[in-house]
Amino acid sequence: MSTDQTNVRQWGEFLDPIPPSDEFLTLNFSLDRVNRLQRWRNYGLSADFLGDYFATFFPGNGADDGLSQRDTIKGSVSYIANELLENAVKYSTTDHDCPITITLHLYDHKLIFETSNISPLPTTIDYENFIKVLLEADPLELYMERLEKSALEDCEASQIGLLTMINDYQAQFGWRFVPVSGSEDLIKVTVMTHLGVEI
Repeated sequence: MSTDQTNVRQWGEFLDPIPPSDEFLTLNFSLDRVNRLQRWRNYGLSADFLGDYFATFFPGNGADDGLSQRDTIKGSVSYIANELLENAVKYSTTDHDCPITITLHLYDHKLIFETSNISPLPTTIDYENFIKVLLEADPLELYMERLEKSALEDCEASQIGLLTMINDYQAQFGWRFVPVSGSEDLIKVTVMTHLGVEI
């Protein structure tokens, strides 16, 4: 799949290129109309695998500290990876053969999640409008507002998961939107999520 680099839009803490890391892991997921719902559980299992895998790099200062730190990292990575994968699946189009991709990079003081998918143009317009609001708002106030709106309107695109990652995990986000070459209405969306850690 090729992209049109002349109309790239970036927001937030997006690193291009991403710094090299000694430890990284990439998972790809095929997506079509038939298996989207059938494989929903697999995304959670994959997120748990990422949590288990990267938790092994955090030994801690002692037996108790190490276990506690590993559990914290495992839980954080699993939650964030699951949210990112669910969003990528939910907002992807099946009108292409490009997989959903999640890569996790390990650094001395942080983890970077990089998730990519292909979305229809109207979906990305709504997403970018939300990003503009997010970058100007207080994240906690926006979380409370969206939580209330979601409860009242049963709103599916509330972005509660993203706001939870910011407020509860102090995650920082960057986004990149690139048109897919040869298509007027498909956009490659890459979400970069930074999670502070100490090895």
